[in-house]
Amino acid sequence: MRFSCARVVAAALLIPTVAAAQPRGLDDADIMRLKAVGGVSLSPDGARVLYTVSAWEHPAARGDTALGDRHERRSHVWLVAATGGTPRQLTYGERGESQPSWSPDGSTIAFVTARGAVTGDDAPRPQLWLLPADGGEARQLTTARDGVSGYAWSPDGSHIAFLTTDTLTREQEAKRRRRDDPQVYEGDFRLSHIWVVQIASGKTTKVTSGAFTVSGAPSWSPDGKRLAFAASPTPMIRDERRDAYVADVATQSIERMTTTNDVEGTPQFSPDGKLLAYAMLSHEFAPHKDGIMPRTLRNAKLVTYDLATRTLTNLGRPDFDVSAGQPRWSPDGKELWFTASDRVYQSLFAYDFATRNYVKRSRNALVGGLSPSKDGRTLALTLDAADMPAEVYVQQGAEWAPQRLTTTNGWLAERTLGKSEVITWKSKDGREVEGVLLYPVGYQPGTKVPLVVSAHGGPTSAHTNGFKGGTSPGQTYAARGWAVLYPNPRGSTGYGEWWMHANSNDWGGGDYRDIMTGVDAVIARGIADSSKMAFEGWSYGGYMTSWVVSQTGRFKSAMMGAGLPSLLSMAGTTDIPGYINTFFGQPQYDGSIVNANIRKYLERSGISYSDKVTTPLLILHGGNDERVPIGQPMEFYRALKDRGKTTELVFYPREGHGFTEYYHQLDRMKREYEWLAKFTLGQGTRTAM
Repeated sequence: MRFSCARVVAAALLIPTVAAAQPRGLDDADIMRLKAVGGVSLSPDGARVLYTVSAWEHPAARGDTALGDRHERRSHVWLVAATGGTPRQLTYGERGESQPSWSPDGSTIAFVTARGAVTGDDAPRPQLWLLPADGGEARQLTTARDGVSGYAWSPDGSHIAFLTTDTLTREQEAKRRRRDDPQVYEGDFRLSHIWVVQIASGKTTKVTSGAFTVSGAPSWSPDGKRLAFAASPTPMIRDERRDAYVADVATQSIERMTTTNDVEGTPQFSPDGKLLAYAMLSHEFAPHKDGIMPRTLRNAKLVTYDLATRTLTNLGRPDFDVSAGQPRWSPDGKELWFTASDRVYQSLFAYDFATRNYVKRSRNALVGGLSPSKDGRTLALTLDAADMPAEVYVQQGAEWAPQRLTTTNGWLAERTLGKSEVITWKSKDGREVEGVLLYPVGYQPGTKVPLVVSAHGGPTSAHTNGFKGGTSPGQTYAARGWAVLYPNPRGSTGYGEWWMHANSNDWGGGDYRDIMTGVDAVIARGIADSSKMAFEGWSYGGYMTSWVVSQTGRFKSAMMGAGLPSLLSMAGTTDIPGYINTFFGQPQYDGSIVNANIRKYLERSGISYSDKVTTPLLILHGGNDERVPIGQPMEFYRALKDRGKTTELVFYPREGHGFTEYYHQLDRMKREYEWLAKFTLGQGTRTAM
């Protein structure tokens, strides 16, 4: 049930009072109403910007969800002038459209969509479609049996290179249709390869073949004769061996440029065709017996590869201590542009070849997407901010002064948001920790309010100072009178290589103390009511939740989402075992049973301290989660339930590690808040909403 903002209950005192009407914040329905902007592509002349807007739709709606109406997340292509004006929606397909881009001459727009009414095994696959930029009907360009996953225009616009999965044989297809489909674990691989389609005729040619799978759209050489790409031996997510290749389009001959398995992203041809640029992440661990190594926790360095001399130049510098993202060349070849995690922001950087320096081009911004005009003078991008979800902007020249072009969620002006503040505090060892503190809507200084602490996933990730409108606490908690702390403890990215490495072999150690000292700091500032605090997190944040409730009783309630409370079983069942091995080493199964390695796994698992848990714990998990398999929540639930602890486990059918379905996302928000409010604020207590 929703409550009017005029009927406010004093959350801090739990005593009903008469209060003045407050501005309305965001509720759960508002979160589901938000539209997301992405996929920017600037026209070659810098005059127009393509972008996508995704939102929940119910194309088969009959007006009554009791009759089975389903909401589907769809994106469509929009167009806006780079000088501003009213945006225009270009596509309206029932299945949605994505990945819009301009032809090199700006006359044609390409996008990916699946169109057709058939469902089930015969449902249409996503294909490349072309639309005249000045108006007209879109036409389908490809007919790949398994659809198109990525593509790139040739420099002259006569061809498009695209990725598709190798097709099954007729016999394999027939067996799959009749459900005669046993699967060999880590043995049945569908590899992805590059094809090229001619725009005029629609003729397609397969360019790459072999025992590797291509990841990411390829890069064309300036003369249109070659394609650079990165490929791995297998498509398994745990297989991070990637090398750089160059294919000759005419002859389909392939040259392997690297053999060190350390290529990050797609190598990009320089404007003169002499160099490839990409990020490189050198491996720090020896491979397991199957050839796959644990994940490396280092900064990815920008490098260039000279195609004539076969020499590699590392562009890394000691004073640039964050991991470089996918680079792209400036049109004049004098710089490399990329974005990178930068504390609580995602910043735009440039590497200058003349000075050999890295220059930050953005200021306190969350930059997404990056699309330059042909002359490089204009950039289209998205910017996310604490008070507004991502919108489309253009940036002219080197001086940071982005101009906003879109207002996709204009209705937010009717709501009042909680204020975000970037804060720092000292951890137990004296090191500075940073995080974001979200205040309640209409917060009055000196007032003590309920606090929910949200641990991020990863741990190689970070909370940002962006719009808190996802399905984690965010602005809905601020609207109900809560403060939310988003800490970035050691292990987080964007704070340098040492900080990212600092919780290796120490989950639940320094990271836990970093978070707890952050809680202490918010209490000391007179903001958080120490008697009314809750904790929540998803994935590694779920691990931290399980650890927190097993180590302290200071939180009145908690939610563990997709958490891993049992690290030893997690290492043997997850689809990314090398990631766990990175932090704790490969489990030592040598017959010694309780060795130092196994002991560390057990000592740092929340389940090992189940007897000590006093915090009521809600457990939420996707029923098809392969990242954190369902045995993790089941083990912890049983350990707690058998010991008389207050807990509840909810599975969401069909969902993986993150939720994709409308009603599941809505239920997660409602269920989590009701649980935290019940045990933190008291039975039957409600705050403003």
